[in-house]
This record gives sequence, C-alpha cells and structure tokens, in this order.
Amino acid sequence: MYSESDLDDAVAAGAISREAAAALRSHVARSHSAPAVDEEHFKLLSGFNDIFVAIAVGLVLVALAWIGQSITTPLAGVLVAIAAWGLAEYFTRQRRMALPSILLLIAFVGGVAATLVGIMVEIDPDFSDRTNAMIGAGIGLVAAGAAWVHWKRFMVPITVAAGAASLVAVAVGLTVAAIPAAKDTIYPILLVGGLAVFALAMWWDMSDRERRTRRSDVAFWLHLAAAPLIAHPVFHMLGVFNENITFDIAAIVLVLYLAFAFVALAVDRRALLVSSLAYVLYAMYSLFHTAGAVELAWAFTALVIGSALLTLSAFWHPMRRMVVGTLGSLSEKLPPVGAMATA
Repeated sequence: MYSESDLDDAVAAGAISREAAAALRSHVARSHSAPAVDEEHFKLLSGFNDIFVAIAVGLVLVALAWIGQSITTPLAGVLVAIAAWGLAEYFTRQRRMALPSILLLIAFVGGVAATLVGIMVEIDPDFSDRTNAMIGAGIGLVAAGAAWVHWKRFMVPITVAAGAASLVAVAVGLTVAAIPAAKDTIYPILLVGGLAVFALAMWWDMSDRERRTRRSDVAFWLHLAAAPLIAHPVFHMLGVFNENITFDIAAIVLVLYLAFAFVALAVDRRALLVSSLAYVLYAMYSLFHTAGAVELAWAFTALVIGSALLTLSAFWHPMRRMVVGTLGSLSEKLPPVGAMATA
C-alpha cells in the first residue's frame, strides 16, 4: 500500500514521472468510482511486516518500562523514550514503516511525559490541585516540545496531532491553575481546545486541497485528534449518558449528528462522525426503548444507524457535491468535488 506522499517521493527521486503518478492516481480514482480526494487516504500499514515489527516494538517497550519501574518510577519513562527514539532511527527514518513509526512516536512523547510524572510522584504525590494543574501544564508543554523535536527529525504525520493534543493539555492545566473552580467546567475548555485543533487541521488541509502530499496526512491525524475533543464535551454537557435520557435530549443528539455529518461532508473528513457515533447509538437506543421496543432496541438501533452510515458511504460523493454547493465562495478553500487527481 502506497500513500500520496510515497508517490511524491518517488516523483522527486525520479523513480517515476509526474505524468505516470497522475495517471496512477486517476486510475485508482476511476476504479473506486470516486475522486482521489474523497478517498481520505492515509498510511497505516505498508505490509504485514508492519504488524510484526509493531508487536516486537510493543514487547520491547513494555519490558523496558517494567524493568525501569522496578528500579525507580521515572526510569521507566526514560528507558521507553530513549528506546523509542533509537528504534525510530531505523524503522522510521530508514525503513519508513508506518505502524511502527506511529507507535514509536506515541511511545517517545508518552515516555517523556511519564518521566516527568514519575519525578513528581517521587518528590511528593500529594500536591494541591492548583499545583497539580501547573505541573500538568508544564508536562504538557514539555511533551509538545518533544513532539516538535521528533517532527523535525522524523516528520511522522501523527506527530503534529500529538503536539496539538499536548498544547490542549497545557491550556487546560493553566486555566485550572489560574481559576481552580474551572475544574468543574472542564468540558467547555476541552471543546474550545477541540475547535482550535480543528482549525489547525483545516489550515493544513487547505494547504493541500487535492490531498497529494504529507500535509494531507498531517491534517488527517489532526482531524482525528480534534473530533473527540469536540464531540465528547458537547454530548457530555447534554447529559447523554444520564440514566434517563429524555426524548428532547435524544432528538437534539440526532440533530447534532446531522450537523456533524454536514461538516464532515463539507471538509471531506469522517473522523467527527466516528467520534460521535457512540452517543447517537445510545440516543437512538433510548428512543426505541422508550417507544416500547425493549428487547429489540439495540437491534433496531444498529439496523437504522448502520444502514444510514452505509448509505452515506455509498453516496458520499453526490451528497458532498450538494453540501459544498451550498457554501458559495467557501467551497474554493475545501477539497475539490468531482475532479480526479491531476498532476
């Protein structure tokens, strides 16, 4: 499996001509009966060896964390971070393996953060809430810095999303430290952070509207990070998982899901629909349960939502054409509709 950035690298290296790359993109688009930009490609696996190496990497990192933890808590994070960077020098920088690169990036940033957490625990595990918030903001800032250093060296697309998520943690920590009462209103803060990450994702997306470079891969992961930060706070504030969800709340959830679908079609990204799926499933279940279909409520819910998602997938392109057509001049900043990928 080859990503768009792989094709660009091949063209830059002279392995294939720009015309051949364009012809390949057009052929794939025709064979899928959809424009290349609507396929939302991203590279997760380059072959089964990715899975094999990812399992081995996981075993090594878990073992190192276990050994480090048995000596002193901070050492676990140190060993994981060092090993993740060293392994990335080969499997990411030389072999360009997708899944192991993602795991190693997460392990490196997580190892750096875990080291600092371990140090704080060793010093004093019983800081005040305000102090913990300040420490959390500092750890988030260091994690974002670690992600930036990793990006400069390896340029793994998910790295920018990891850094953005760390900066959201910094904002949350600083807000709670400055206003301790804000910890009771954490969901609105997360929502603002999610919208900021979404805006960043759109900035990357708009810089590569035809989705042919690594910038599109970066945008994909940013959308994947932004989606739960937007969906979960919204639905939690609505009280979706309260014991007795009312008909009005269930109806609002369904309307919001339709709004998310509109946004997803407009920007040609499906992450927002996936992140909010659990909430709409529960809301639909509650509606069927309230209507008296107690035993088959989940079955009816799965049938209705599954059918709706399949229909959306099958008619994604014509539906997207309709949605983008309502946006006027704004459509010029979105991925093109109906045009096959060209050179």
